[in-house]
Amino acid sequence: MDVLVIGAGIGGLAVARVLLTAGHQVRVYEQAPARRTGGKALLIWSNGNAVLDDLGVSLDGVGARIDRIDALTAGGRLRNSMNIAHAADRYGFPTKAIARRDLLERLADGLPDDVVHYGVGSQSVTRNDSRVTAVFSDGSTATGDVLIGADGHHSVVRRRLWGENAVRPATFGTWQGLSPIDIDITDTTRHLMITGREGACGLMPAGKGLLQWWFDVPWSPSETRPTAPLAELRRRFGRWASPVPEVLAAASEDDLEFFAHHWNKVRRVWGENRITLVGDAAHTMPPTLGQGANQTLEDAWVLGRELAEDADDPSVRLRAYEKARYPHISLVSRMARRNPANWRIPPLIGRLFPETSLTAMLARFSNRLTAPAP
Repeated sequence: MDVLVIGAGIGGLAVARVLLTAGHQVRVYEQAPARRTGGKALLIWSNGNAVLDDLGVSLDGVGARIDRIDALTAGGRLRNSMNIAHAADRYGFPTKAIARRDLLERLADGLPDDVVHYGVGSQSVTRNDSRVTAVFSDGSTATGDVLIGADGHHSVVRRRLWGENAVRPATFGTWQGLSPIDIDITDTTRHLMITGREGACGLMPAGKGLLQWWFDVPWSPSETRPTAPLAELRRRFGRWASPVPEVLAAASEDDLEFFAHHWNKVRRVWGENRITLVGDAAHTMPPTLGQGANQTLEDAWVLGRELAEDADDPSVRLRAYEKARYPHISLVSRMARRNPANWRIPPLIGRLFPETSLTAMLARFSNRLTAPAP
């Protein structure tokens, strides 16, 4: 089949890899002038790492392995601890923090030079019973048998299918950075999640002396962002226990990037006819579970599995992909939206369960997140 993919982020590149391997012709169209280098770091859990391995993408030599997550109070008291190395041992793939730019580079590595077309923004999509056409902002068009919308939470393809206002703002936003901060945690396999009345802070080693750090604060689209956000973060979080003050002291305004949280209700049927969606285009969610990129990779893997099946009508396979993904991604989306971290309520679970129980719960939860093999 001749497949058009709109968007060359994690989802678009993963879809390209899996469909090229299945023997399809693939063309990817990205509005950015070149491969994106922003976005800071993200967490690739065992399920995402397993998909990458199946796509021939190795994370060796990049990022940092994360073996445990410790939840702390703003005063530095340990609330609970989770051994995520247990999931790596059970499923065979470690959890790693990796710069988004490095992941995109690994996903793009080995793709034919003519697959990804940069500087081509999608404007609309039209279709009939046998073909789909993408119309671009420069007036050009491309026609194929199937079209995949991998163009994020601002998706043009989703708006064509679902109309406007399907994605809603959540109640928090994140100021984040990825920078060389020389404190003890930077060279460990330990991920800290710190919560208090003022918001939340996350600290995550990302390899090569880099620390991914972020601060979650209440947010709404009507609010004006501070002109000096780092000064505001220092005022808000500067009295928290170590190592938060050290991170704030070492950070600079140039490090900062703002990420507003959004979500949409996951639909049982995402697409229409020969069009479907992957990643944030289909299931935008708050980042509280760290599963956004991982579920996008699972989308690509399941989509490739379904399109490998013979079918006179590709729309049948696209609906099968959406049906297979719905139970898993709807669970993740609901949990991400309802996670107590969205309201910054100190979790009770750490007071009720020991670390061994939390670790076992994580293993069962990880298993439920992952799409079953055929």
